[in-house]
Formats: sequence, structure tokens, C-alpha cells
Amino acid sequence: MDRKKYYITTAIAYTSRKPHIGNSYEIVLTDAIARFKRLQGYEVFFCTGTDEHGQKIEEYAKSAGVTPKEYVDKVSGEIRNICDLLNTTYDHFIRTTDSYHEKAVQKIFKKLYDQGDIYKGAYEGHYCVPCESFFTDSQLKDGKCPDCGREVKFAKEEAYFFKLSKYQKQLEDYIESHPDFIYPESRKKEMVNNFIKPGLQDLCVSRTSFKWGIPVTFDDKHVIYVWIDALSNYITALGYDGENNSEKYKKYWPADVHIIGKDIVRFHTIYWPIMLMALGEPLPKQVYGHPWLLFGTDKMSKSKGNVIYADELVARFGVDAVRYYLLSEMPHATDGSISYETMIERYNSDLANTLGNLVNRTVAMANKYFVGTLPCNTEKTELDEAFINDILSALPAVEKGFNEFKIADAVEAVINSAKRSNKYIDETAPWALAKSEENKNRLSTVLYNLLEAIRIIAVELTPFMPETAEKIFSQINCDIKSYDSITSFGAYPIGNKTGEALPLFARIDAPALLAEIEAEMNKKAAEEEKKSEIEGIAKIGIEDFAKVDLRVAQIIACEPVKRAKKLLKLTLNDGIGERTVASGIAKWYSPEDLTGKKVILVSNLKPAVLCGVESQGMILAADCGEDDVKVMFVDESVPAGSKVR
Repeated sequence: MDRKKYYITTAIAYTSRKPHIGNSYEIVLTDAIARFKRLQGYEVFFCTGTDEHGQKIEEYAKSAGVTPKEYVDKVSGEIRNICDLLNTTYDHFIRTTDSYHEKAVQKIFKKLYDQGDIYKGAYEGHYCVPCESFFTDSQLKDGKCPDCGREVKFAKEEAYFFKLSKYQKQLEDYIESHPDFIYPESRKKEMVNNFIKPGLQDLCVSRTSFKWGIPVTFDDKHVIYVWIDALSNYITALGYDGENNSEKYKKYWPADVHIIGKDIVRFHTIYWPIMLMALGEPLPKQVYGHPWLLFGTDKMSKSKGNVIYADELVARFGVDAVRYYLLSEMPHATDGSISYETMIERYNSDLANTLGNLVNRTVAMANKYFVGTLPCNTEKTELDEAFINDILSALPAVEKGFNEFKIADAVEAVINSAKRSNKYIDETAPWALAKSEENKNRLSTVLYNLLEAIRIIAVELTPFMPETAEKIFSQINCDIKSYDSITSFGAYPIGNKTGEALPLFARIDAPALLAEIEAEMNKKAAEEEKKSEIEGIAKIGIEDFAKVDLRVAQIIACEPVKRAKKLLKLTLNDGIGERTVASGIAKWYSPEDLTGKKVILVSNLKPAVLCGVESQGMILAADCGEDDVKVMFVDESVPAGSKVR
């Protein structure tokens, strides 16, 4: 009989920077689900990978002095190495620079264009480079990107558009008739109420302002924009090409679930399903938008200096301890958090004291009292029956946790079994039973129940902590690991000889380790500061920055300074009145280029006389390379006098 198929994916990681532990949570979460489904007997296909095109990549590569392909090769390699380090069992790792993907995306774009779902137009709006998204005035939040909060810039360019609006009713009907399509419920309400019901706008799906992307086959000025490129990976990874789809595609599509971060739910529950509707393909069965993993109470950010990386954690705590923390600490629908303090606390309490202690002392007692071989399992009591029922009750709780993506609940059910087993040891007191020969059969029964409970716990731990589970199987000398074997109690072979009792997790000296971590962080900060000094970048505090008064000003007049070829005399309206600024930009700008433009003014700079002109401030400009300077212009809609923060 054919096994049930299960196709699960992560979002593909953007190859801008090395991912931090908050980014890595998703691959571990998805891996745990994939492992559990395999344990249940499903034929799983687990796909992850990297998103490698776009303007941001082009800019990062330029700053690094390498080609975009060289840049993404390096970062994609780092991302894949972290997936492997965290012991994830993906079946396919797709890169959007893979030739098969690029060809399939070009076919998808052409098909949508040929059937009238993509048309050429022009886009005019506010563009956020990090998010690679355009926004209207009404969509901005406090004048900034509504998704990431960064500054946006006004842009206008020719583009191709995808007719989202054409499929709005079809999408609404689908969500209504498939109540579990967007999960959890809070994400569905957000998408329907905030984005779909107000009306869908057609989506920009090509760009001309950069070149690092998949070319549009019939219009080489354009590259295909991120939405069609990146989102299509879920089907191109299976061999979809729009013409001769592979057997793998026919076997596994539609996906059972896309596991994604809550910040990209909109793209996966609006853009992606409409794209599939237009292609005539089935929609994924479910999209689960998981919460973020925060550092303390803040979202991880390199600029805040609160980033922790997976390889650093693994080096300190081991792979399975990191996996355990990520899966046990993350709530279902609200953000989780990580800190070294909480990591150490959970490590000591759950892994060393509860799980490790249970396995170590049970195997040690079996070896001590029976030379590792239990003679029988005959003297059961009501206490034993209650214990067995408690152990068997964990599996339905684990199943429920996975079915509802409440993975922390599933982990808790397994750890509770370990806690219950430790309590059973206290209740039965094997060390006391061992003092009398007449209690030998009772002692044997108690230790058998503990070894069988540990075997069941090890099977249930496999999706979360696979290496630890294998160590436990080795110590109890048992390879009965099937899902069916843990639906009832008693599969551990009577008369089996246990292995050697070895510590699974050594307790951590919290004060000592925290002091060591603090010293390393201080050393790293000092090295960064020294590096900045060498590069000529002086570090300042926020109080120093607050002393600089930056304001928007409009250039109302401009003329050359006769006694200095490099200087232009600018007359500015700073929102209060007029002032004069002498700026050394005559080589790159003429008065006609500047008059009427809005700029950023350092308004509290001490006046200085330059070639007979009193300069009452400074305007901001950027060094863009050798002998190239660009003035920082401000959007026309920003009033003169506005404070820049």
C-alpha cells in the first residue's frame, strides 16, 4: 500500500547576511514536523533554500567588491551550513539562481503575460529597498515602510503588473471555504480585514532599475521581480515548468503546509495563491505564520548588537540543546524570546536535571542491581498502572501539538513524561527494594517500567532531539523505535541487557558561563571599536548624535562663488527663514540642478566664512566612489523645517 505523501516547506532565506538564531528557528521547527511525519509513516518531501536576486543583493555585492553571484554563493553556503549544523533533514535545497528554477520562472511569467494576467505599465510610489516593496502614501506608517519601519524613497519606473484585483473574489471565496488555509486564526483575520477587504491593488512584478534578477524573455529591459521569482520555488523545486511537469510535482503538489514567518504571511496568502489560481494549479493546503524569536523583548538586529548565531549556541550547548530550546520556548501565536540566562536555566532544569538524570540513574540501577539484565516483569500494582497510563497519555498530546503547530506543547508533553518517571522512582524507591532479596521481582518490575517509559520518551524525542534519542537507545540497548511501538506499553524486551550509563547533559555553572560570555562580548565590542578607529569611524553615543540638529530645507536660490571654483552659494528656506550655505559641490552640480530641491541641513553648525561667504550650516551629501558625490535630496512632500531623526 502506498504511504501517504507530505510536502512541507520553509520560506527560502534571503541571501543578504548570515542568518541569526531567530532566522534559524524556522528550519528547526519545520524539521521537527518533517521528522514527526516520517515517524508516523508519511513519505515526506521537505524543501528549503535561498532567495538570491534583487536590488539589495546587487548593492551588497557592490559594497563587498564582488559580483552578485559570488556574493550569494558565499551567503547561501553559510545558510546551508547552518541548516546542516542544526541537523535538519531537508530533502531539497533550492537556490533561485539554479538554472532550472530561472527557466521555469521565465515560463511562468510568459504564460501569465500571454493570458492577460500581466500587463505593462508604470509604477510611481514609495519604495523600500530592504523589503523590495512599493507603497502608496496611505500605506506608509509615519512616512516610513509599514513592514520594517525604515525610510522609503520615491521612485517611478516602467514595470509589468500582475492583476491581483482580477482574482480578489476567488481568493475571498477560497479562504471562506477553507477555514484552516491561513493559520493561526489571528493571521487570517489580519489578512482578510487589513489587506483583502479594503481591495487588492495590482502587483508590480518586474523592475528596470537594477539588473540582478531573472530577465523577462520578451523584454530584456526588465528583470522578474521577487514575488514571481521567489514564491515559485515551492513548485519549481518539484519540477514544475508549466509544460511538462515532473512526476515528483504530480506526486507531492499541493504542499501540505508552508512554514513561514508572520512578517511574510501577506505574500504567501494573497500573492502566491492568486498566482496559482492564474496558473490553474491547486493551492497549498495550509500556510502557518509562526511568531518571531526575540532577544529578550527586542527583535534581533545587528544594529542593536543583540544578535545570537546558531553556531555560537551550538558550540556552547550542543545541537540538541539548541533545538530543544527553540522548540520548547516558542509560543504558538505570540513571540518567543531567547537569552543566555534562559537558555542555561532550561538546559539545567529540563535536560540535565529531568531527562539526563532519569536516564542515567535508571540505567545505572539496572546495571547495579541486575548486572544490566532484568529477570522478570511480574509484580504490577495500581501504582504501576497509573504510571503506565500517564506515560501513554503523552502520545495523543504530542500528536495534538503537531497537528495544531503547537510544538512547544508537544515538547512539554514529552518532558512531563520524564518528570513523571522521576516521580515514579521516588514513589517506588528502588534503592530500598534492593535491600531485600524478597523484593527482587518487584524491583525488576519497577526498573522494567522505567526502561520502557524511557524507550517511549526516546521515540517521542526523535523529532526534537534526534542525537539525544539515539544516545538513549544506545544506553538502554534497544532499537525498537517505531511509532506503533509507543501506542501501547511493553515493547522493551524482557531479559534485555542495558548498556553503559553515561551523562546525557552535564549541569552548567551558570555564573561562570555568563561571566565568560560577558567577557567574550566585551572583547568583541572592543575589537569592533578598534576596527572602527582604524577605519576612521569614531563611535559616538546617542547623546552626541542628539546634539546634531538635522532639518529639511529647500534651496530657493543658487549661484557660483566667484572666488572659489569648487563652491556654490545656496540660499535655503529652513522652515523659519532664509539662510546661506556654502557647499563644495560645484564640480558635480550646476545651480539649475539644485534650485527648488529639498535637502538635509545641519542647522546648528557654527557659522564659518568661506571665500567671503558666511556659511550658516552644511547640507548632507554622500561619497559614492572615487570622485563622485551625490547630494541627499528629500521627497518634495516633506515640509521645509521638518526635523530629521
